[in-house]
Amino acid sequence: MDYKNLLFELTDNIAKITINRPEKLNALNNETLVELNDLFDFLQETDTISVVIITGFGEKAFVAGADIKELSNLNGKSGVVFSLFGQSVFNKIENLNKPVIAAVNGFALGGGCELALACHIRYASENAKFGQPEVNLGIIPGYGGTQRLTRQIGKGRAIEYILSGDLIPAQEAFRIGLVNKVFTIEELLPKTIELAEKIITKGKNAIAKSLKSINAVDSLPLSEGLKFEALQFGNCCGSDEFIEGTSAFLEKRKANFER
Repeated sequence: MDYKNLLFELTDNIAKITINRPEKLNALNNETLVELNDLFDFLQETDTISVVIITGFGEKAFVAGADIKELSNLNGKSGVVFSLFGQSVFNKIENLNKPVIAAVNGFALGGGCELALACHIRYASENAKFGQPEVNLGIIPGYGGTQRLTRQIGKGRAIEYILSGDLIPAQEAFRIGLVNKVFTIEELLPKTIELAEKIITKGKNAIAKSLKSINAVDSLPLSEGLKFEALQFGNCCGSDEFIEGTSAFLEKRKANFER
């Protein structure tokens, strides 16, 4: 697939997306968001892709933020439109029917931190730094940062980092649960691919239903969430994937799920 600001690679059911604006530290402009929006529509409908990895070009930045030149032209009305579009793109990432892993290889600030938060799993390099420094520009996070960061690290920590604009080094991000694991820059992509390769050996339908159920935590109370989980569980039972998985266990062999 041919995009101006994205590199797209597909290897053995694993899609790798690279934000490719190194001269701007991979900052997200509207054109890049439009490309991401189009690409994730494609990924949602493509059965041959099982896992998606997102990273940034180079070793300095995952995504260093939004395009400040574009931001500077916003007014009250256009600002709402700007925010809602970015949120809609990141919602597609969060609600994709296959896992999305962020390989955060440097600065993940503003929109970059929000992009990472929309991914299901976050691996980071040792030089990675996260943050929502929008208050320094007289604005707030607008692509979901106030909501997803709070859900990920808790209200008190989110308030501190959003109001101070302070950056979060990789090891601190790991300590507070913002990232899953931290690696050297050399290890980051190989370890991310290793996880993706493990995931694609599992049942595709079970993976999709797991993601759907986990995401429901943010919108449903526990009693309704449990009912939703039971429905997804029942949807899995009796499927070809279920039959293969349970048969393999009983026959003491490795399950061979169709990709």
